[in-house]
Amino acid sequence: MFVEQKLKYNLSIFHAITCTFVILGIIFVYSSSSYYALETLGQPLYFVKKQLLGVLLGILAFVFARIMPLKFFKNISFFTLVGATILTALPLIEPLSHKMHGSHRWLNLHGFIFQPSELLKVALVIYLASLLSRKKIIATTTHKAATPLTIILLIIGVILLKQPDFGCLATLFCTTLIMLFVANLPLRYFIATICATAPVGFLLVYLQPYRWQRILTYLDPWQDPQGTGFQIIQSLIAIGSGGLCGTGIAQSQQKFSYLPMQHTDFIFAIMAEEIGFIGSLFFITLCILFLLVGCKLAWNLDNVFAIYLVQGIIILISLQFLINLFVSTGLAPTKGIGLPFISYGNTALVCNLFMIGLIDNAVREKF
Repeated sequence: MFVEQKLKYNLSIFHAITCTFVILGIIFVYSSSSYYALETLGQPLYFVKKQLLGVLLGILAFVFARIMPLKFFKNISFFTLVGATILTALPLIEPLSHKMHGSHRWLNLHGFIFQPSELLKVALVIYLASLLSRKKIIATTTHKAATPLTIILLIIGVILLKQPDFGCLATLFCTTLIMLFVANLPLRYFIATICATAPVGFLLVYLQPYRWQRILTYLDPWQDPQGTGFQIIQSLIAIGSGGLCGTGIAQSQQKFSYLPMQHTDFIFAIMAEEIGFIGSLFFITLCILFLLVGCKLAWNLDNVFAIYLVQGIIILISLQFLINLFVSTGLAPTKGIGLPFISYGNTALVCNLFMIGLIDNAVREKF
């Protein structure tokens, strides 16, 4: 009884944090995008209306994930991953692609545009949870368990590099490694995997000029302040301009065509400018609580699949929080990773709320 009450309490806190993120997303998508939308589309509410639509679709996805039997998702996990992988490959076919920022990451189906790699993230986490629960701890027979996973990851890697979407690939790779680590994969296999992939990762960055330039820009953005370093410098200016208490909601100056991607990848910079150091600290505290409360929920579950599923979802979302915040503050090279629940992007928002529904489903099985 005590464990159930504790779970209900933690789940309530978890939902409150998620709702806060969604509300902040609506507020700051409007604040950061209104001027850009007015200048480019003549509709200041264009992006926030789409964000609201994403919230509504996300609520439907949440409900679906919550009411379906958890075993259903486990049983179809492999087929879901295959389907998501195929969908992620489709934007490489020119007539189906919606090219943006030089990348073929978006699929255009008769005017319906979405980013399949977001579905792939969800599918991979569910598949990994299913695989780990079936093998119990894959360390006992690592080769048999690792072979299908390795093949799948290689196929996914090739597709994402062709788009190119190195940020998504890095996120999926790190999520997989961390999930295997928390599943008690022997350290020798873990170290061997890192040693084998690190040189490949370095070559993928070094041999692609624009990726290598991002590393150089990260080390010294002021070497080209009007070129490659412009975005991160403007982001830092926005964060610094916020001071202790911020300029006030919708009072950002950097959103006026100074900071590129101000409503997507760099929305945190606008947030920090408007809510200041105190508000930013509150937001980062919420991110940490999201991680800690999510881990607590996983630790109190009995179903092995549910444990790995909740852990995987928390790892994936928290990792994206971390990467985005590091990029926005100049602590990591620029990557196209949005801020979960906050950045504009309906596919990511719907998928994230779907995953929250899965967590709710997994926890309520215990009641």
